[in-house]
Amino acid sequence: MIRLYDTKRRTKVDFESRERGKVGMYVCGPTVYNYIHVGNARTFISFDVIRRYFMWRGFDVTYVWNITDVDDKIIAKANEEGRSAADVAAEYTQAFIEDMHKVNVLDPTVRPKATEEIPSMLELIAELIESGHAYEVDGDVYFSVRSYPAYGELSGRNVDEMESGHRELRAESTGAANVADRKRDPLDFALWKAAKPGEPAWESPWGMGRPGWHIECSAMSRKYLGLPFDIHGGGGDLVFPHHENERAQSEAACGCTFANHWMHGGMLQINSEKMSKSLGNFKLLRDVLEHTSPEVLRFLMLQTHYRSPLDFSDERLTEADAALCRIGNAVKNLDWLLENASDIPSPLDIRALMARTKEAKLAFILAMDDDFNTCKALGEVFDFIADVNAQTVGKSISVSDVPAVRDARELIVELMGVFGIDLAAVSGNACAAEAYPAEVISLAAEIAGYTGADAAEAVEALLAARADARAAKDWSRADAVRDGLTDLGFTIEDTPQGARVSYEG
Repeated sequence: MIRLYDTKRRTKVDFESRERGKVGMYVCGPTVYNYIHVGNARTFISFDVIRRYFMWRGFDVTYVWNITDVDDKIIAKANEEGRSAADVAAEYTQAFIEDMHKVNVLDPTVRPKATEEIPSMLELIAELIESGHAYEVDGDVYFSVRSYPAYGELSGRNVDEMESGHRELRAESTGAANVADRKRDPLDFALWKAAKPGEPAWESPWGMGRPGWHIECSAMSRKYLGLPFDIHGGGGDLVFPHHENERAQSEAACGCTFANHWMHGGMLQINSEKMSKSLGNFKLLRDVLEHTSPEVLRFLMLQTHYRSPLDFSDERLTEADAALCRIGNAVKNLDWLLENASDIPSPLDIRALMARTKEAKLAFILAMDDDFNTCKALGEVFDFIADVNAQTVGKSISVSDVPAVRDARELIVELMGVFGIDLAAVSGNACAAEAYPAEVISLAAEIAGYTGADAAEAVEALLAARADARAAKDWSRADAVRDGLTDLGFTIEDTPQGARVSYEG
């Protein structure tokens, strides 16, 4: 049974889908006025993994994320750059999609744009007005917060305390007074905004205007998933006011539950500080990807539970790179064994390996079933790899061992695939060079006369020097290579195909 932490209920609960074997997920997409930063990317990567896990467990997932392509920020950007809001939105929508592809986030089932869903929003607003939950003032339409008694339950806020805060803010503010005076209650929020000169606008029963932010997601999730749908997700910064307002207006309109489960991701920090432009630590995703592979970035993010704050730093990226390389090199080792299996007695405890493979898959499932605990699931993968390495490193295998070794190898690849990480991209020589200790370069210079600075090349030079020494019966030099590599954590195996080295660190 999959259990997840439900924001509204503030505890872990059993996941219950509306339809058996199916999952409907809605995750709030970006407001497209700039390139996304790594904090945005964390949200989309986290929910991509959740979606992939549901799919791996056999669920048919309908996954929706929206594009907010009309908004104050988009209009401000357009005015600043002297072009239309539509041009700004189109540019950054495409950039967002490209960035998601770079980090291997699957395309959603549906990706609706706000500007293409205006009729659905108008329909929902009209329902709210007709039922007494919304009202019109000079072309603006507001939702009446106090008409919905459950307001505040999602975020855990008290309406009376919020009203007091609004009054204090209004007393200190001069610019917002005119807007506040138009509302029946300071807490009420806009569903429809009357048109202003030079801004995008659409026809409505209340005059030309454009939608408020919150109504967009309510209309689009209702249209593409129906109510109630299974999971509404997003970053923790959206709980209030965005998701609180979405829930209020949606449930007020339908008289039913909006989303059965609410899930929110933790915030990303840079070197233990909040990421912000004022602190100078604001990192765009595409800038990070100029010096970090998508696989390493995903791996780093999955080392922390999706609900917890994630500390992002160059040091942690380096650590993630090395850890991911250990997984890639383990698969590379198994590939070599499978390619070079021969007719020899089996050196492996095949029954134990087969049992361990089944046990590792179950342990992975139990970890992910517990609120998608990727950090614990990764630990299970590393424990499995350690046990497999203990049986296989430094050995050749029999033809009869191939099925069990292949099953172990394929499980590692399969489980990392659930995380959206392609191990084929991390198991080559470049990964080996990252994992090898720098001291191997000095050893190769001393024994083999190597003059380069690449660790992988240094290992190859040492193996070649050892082969030459063995051919010349220079056993002391051959032993010096073997002993030097062994001291650094390498294992040399002599096979009919030549010497083979593996590294455990």
